[in-house]
Order: sequence, then C-alpha cells, then structure tokens
Amino acid sequence: MPAAVPAQNDAAADASFDWHPLVMAPFGTRLVDSPIRLHEVLFFREQSHGAAETESKDCYAVDGTVPAFVGRAPEEYLMCFEHDQLDRIEVSVRIEAEVAARDFTRACALWSGNAQPLAKADDACEGRDGDAAFSARLVVLPGEPTAELHMTLSNTAKREAEPAEPPDPQAPP
Repeated sequence: MPAAVPAQNDAAADASFDWHPLVMAPFGTRLVDSPIRLHEVLFFREQSHGAAETESKDCYAVDGTVPAFVGRAPEEYLMCFEHDQLDRIEVSVRIEAEVAARDFTRACALWSGNAQPLAKADDACEGRDGDAAFSARLVVLPGEPTAELHMTLSNTAKREAEPAEPPDPQAPP
C-alpha cells in the first residue's frame, strides 16, 4: 500500500515552515545590546573584497538552540552585523532529496502568502514582509541523499534609508 500523500496545506500547519521565528532579535539591534548569547564565526574572504567591506560585516552563531526551520534543526544559523547592527540572518537546513522540491514549493507558497513569488525559478523564492526581505534557494546535488535549503533574511529598512550612490560625473548623459 503506498504511503499517504500529505495534504497541500501541511506546510502551513507546521509552524516551523514560517521564517519569522528565525528573526530572534529585531533587525538593527546593536551587537552589544543583543539579547542572545553569540560567538563570532570567522570567514576567510577573497582578497577582491575591499577592506572596509569585510571589516564592517561580522557574523555570529548562537550559543544555544535556534528555532526549527521547515521541520528540521538548522545546520547553520548566523546573525550578521554591519557596523555593529543586525543586518542579515543566514540559515541552512538539509532536506531529504525525495521530499525537498515538494517541501520547498509548499514553503515558498507560505512565505509568499500564496502569491506569485518574485523569483520564477523552481529552486528560488524571494519576497518581502515589512522591513524584512527573504531569499531562499534549494540546492539539489545529483546522487546526494539530501538537498540544502539556504535562506537569507535581510533588513530592507536600512537599505531603503541609505542614500543612493551619486551619479558618476564622468558618465555620458
């Protein structure tokens, strides 16, 4: 007898499919004011990045438990600060390959409010809710038993408040 196929709204019934609990502190929170115990994670960056760019962005892992995401414990959960203010959250989970596309499609529909996602690809989902933007992608590697779901949550209020780059005076009109 074949296994029962879950109903289309199973993702909505599972609160772990909601990305909002992953924002454990409001965007803009100063690192020194973080209510969450953190430890710094060091990244080796390419030298092509400017020194100011790399020194102004620091990522931290949580000392303790982070919320489940799409029914699983995250493999990676990083809170990234720019100029000592929370600017971005990076989360990744592994999903069994045979259910990854189905779960990702359902989750994207939930995240998008069942509206048309901004990204059209089957392996990407982007949108916005208030001052937070989300960008998710599903990475399926042939022959691997699991796929990776990567989610980036970012502070859109800060980006909108930043002044636009002045036009290049050397550029043709």
